[in-house]
Amino acid sequence: MTNRASLGFDDDDDLPTPPKKDQVLDLSEFKPKPVQRVDTTKIAEAAAKTNFKSREAKPAAAPPPAPVAVVPSTKAVRRHRTGRTAQLNLKLRPDTIEKFYAVADANGWVLGEAFERAVAMLEQAQQTKGG
Repeated sequence: MTNRASLGFDDDDDLPTPPKKDQVLDLSEFKPKPVQRVDTTKIAEAAAKTNFKSREAKPAAAPPPAPVAVVPSTKAVRRHRTGRTAQLNLKLRPDTIEKFYAVADANGWVLGEAFERAVAMLEQAQQTKGG
């Protein structure tokens, strides 16, 4: 035995004891019951009578076509490392946006550069008008 204090439980349970002959369960007579399969045609008939909708996935005949991305041909990919980190979001009319893209594309500018040039031109126009 150990030198620990008794907790009031039967400490002999910790020790393995071999089972007695009359305590051993005899399973020699055990035989599993055969599985009774349900007729699937009867299930289908019952489901049809009650308008049951199955939740099982139906096998796909063909994979769905891949979605085609619709990208207007007037917009080019505009990714350049320019050091511009601030973002400006504007709501404009579609025709104004198309004109802005057209000016930037015609001059080979990225959108940030086109906007900076437009602001510079507005400042210059304001200075000549005001003074």
